[in-house]
Amino acid sequence: MARKYFGTDGIRGATNLSPMTAEMAMRVGMAAGAHFLRGDHKHRVVIGKDTRLSGYMLENALVAGFTAVGMDVVLVGPMPTPAVAMLTRSMRADIGVMISASHNPYVDNGIKLFGPDGYKLSDADEEAIEALIDGQVPLVPSSEIGRAKRIEDARGRYIHFAKATFPDDLRLDGLKVVVDCANGAAYQVAPSALWELGAEVVAIGVGPDGKNINDGVGSTAPGILQETVLAAGADLGIALDGDADRLIVVDQEGAVVDGDQLMATIALGWARRGKLNGGGLVATVMSNLGLERRLASEGLELIRTKVGDRYVLETMRSRGYNVGGEQSGHIILADYGTTGDGLVAALQILAEVVRAGAPASEVLHHFDRVPQVLKNVRYERPAKPLEAATVIDVIAVAEAELAGKGRLLIRPSGTEPVIRVMAEGDDARQVEATVDRICDAVRAAA
Repeated sequence: MARKYFGTDGIRGATNLSPMTAEMAMRVGMAAGAHFLRGDHKHRVVIGKDTRLSGYMLENALVAGFTAVGMDVVLVGPMPTPAVAMLTRSMRADIGVMISASHNPYVDNGIKLFGPDGYKLSDADEEAIEALIDGQVPLVPSSEIGRAKRIEDARGRYIHFAKATFPDDLRLDGLKVVVDCANGAAYQVAPSALWELGAEVVAIGVGPDGKNINDGVGSTAPGILQETVLAAGADLGIALDGDADRLIVVDQEGAVVDGDQLMATIALGWARRGKLNGGGLVATVMSNLGLERRLASEGLELIRTKVGDRYVLETMRSRGYNVGGEQSGHIILADYGTTGDGLVAALQILAEVVRAGAPASEVLHHFDRVPQVLKNVRYERPAKPLEAATVIDVIAVAEAELAGKGRLLIRPSGTEPVIRVMAEGDDARQVEATVDRICDAVRAAA
C-alpha cells in the first residue's frame, strides 16, 4: 500500500510546509496516541528532539495531540534518537517520539515513532496511524486529559547507559579524542561520556543555535573534524550526525574511516572474542566488495539488504545477527540497542583501539576499497527506462563482464525519478566504462 505520510524513516519534510506543520504534528500525536491506547494502565509517551528551531513548535503540537487522547507525556529535550528508543523501553512507555530530520539542514524536520519495545514501528502500525490521521480520533473527557512533565536527568540516564557498553576492564586515559556533535542532539552527552571514561576531549559542533545543525559539521561534512584532529595532534576524531544515530571516524592522519571499515573493526574484534552472533554481519547492497572479501577471509559472511537501516535491522532480528549497518555510518549493535547509535558504536571502536595499543590508522583499516562508481540518471515520469530492451541487454552484457571480478547494482530511487547505477570491480577503468554505458542506455530509453 502506498504511504501518504510515512517514508522509510518516519514523516519528514520542510517545516511549515505540508506535511511538516504544527497541525500535522498534533494530528500525529492524536492518531499515534489513540492507536497505542491499549489496556487499563495510565499510558505514557516519551518525546525527544534535536536542536532545530522548529523542534519547539512540533514538540508542543505533539504534546497537545497526545494529551488530548489521554496520554501522559514525558519530555526529555535535546537527546539522540537512540536515547529516546532506550528511554521508551526503560520508562515502560507505550510509544516514543523523536523530532528530527537526522542529517538534513535545519529547515527540515521529521517525526520518528518507536513502539514500547524501542523498535521503529511496523508497516501495519504506520498504516493504522495514517488512517487515523485522516479520520476522526475520539477525544477523552476533560477529566482524563493527559499531563506533560519534563525530566531533567534524561541526559544522565543515557550517558550511564552508553558508558555501560564500554568494557569494564578498559579506560580511555591517554587518548585525545575530537568529537564533532554536528551542533545536534548529542552536543552535551557525547563529550561528557567520553570525558567520564578518561579521554582528553576536544569538542566541536557543540554550539547549537537552532539553525546550525549539520551546517558544515557532523558526519556528512567531516572537513573541520579532519583539520581539528591534525591541529590538536589527536589520536582520532568522531563525527555524529544531527540526531546522533550515525558515526564517521577520522584517524590520527586525518583520513576518513567509513561505516564499512567501522563495521569490519567491530565484527572482527567481536569474532575474535566469541561475541559475534550469526557468523558475520548485515549491511546493504551499497557496502563495498572489499568488506565482503575481508570478512570471507576470516570465514565470516556478509548478508546484504536493500538500502535503509530498517531492512538491515529486520534481517538482523530474523537471522540472529548482532552487528549490522550501512556504509554511511549507521551502525546497529543489537546487544546494546534497537536502532543505530553513533556514540555506542564509537565506544566500541575506541575499545578496539585501546586493546590494540596501535594507531587508529592501523586498527581501523581492514581492506582496500574495491573501485566503486555510482552515478544517477534523472528521467521524466511515467517513463520506465529499466524495462527497455536496450537497457536490459546492456545490463546483461555488463553483468557477464563483471562476473567473478565485481558487482553491479541498478535501482530506482524510492523518493525521486532517478535511476542509480553502481558498479565495482578490481579494474577501475572497466568499472567507470561499465557505469557510463549503462547510464547512456538509460538516458536514451528515457
